[in-house]
Amino acid sequence: MPATDETIAYARSAAKGALQKFATDVVIVDVSEQLVITDAFVIASASNARQVDAIVDGVEETLLKEHNLKPKSREGRGEGTWVLLDYSDIVVHVFNRDDREFYGLDRLWKDSPVISVPEIDKQETENNNTDSAHHE
Repeated sequence: MPATDETIAYARSAAKGALQKFATDVVIVDVSEQLVITDAFVIASASNARQVDAIVDGVEETLLKEHNLKPKSREGRGEGTWVLLDYSDIVVHVFNRDDREFYGLDRLWKDSPVISVPEIDKQETENNNTDSAHHE
């Protein structure tokens, strides 16, 4: 059974949160036919450890704001190479670019359906990052 509309909405929100923090190579993979523990992976890349943390923050903020979701668990925070956020229906993987290549999740799930990633408004991204800078 393919991922539900609700799961797809969660995944797209997570992707949006990642893109707003300038994540690259963001993909959503429907793994619902292969796994029973989750329905979709959101995979994103960052250029450095600080950006990994910023993207994770962006994903968490967006999912909380749009769907009132908090991760059930979080692995790898503070290491800056690979952070996993488990929301049950979706699992978000944020990688440092080199680690993403090394672990090859994209290759592992290459036969799974890919869900379209939402386009984001560049102006909205700039405004969100400016607002965040003023609150810190």
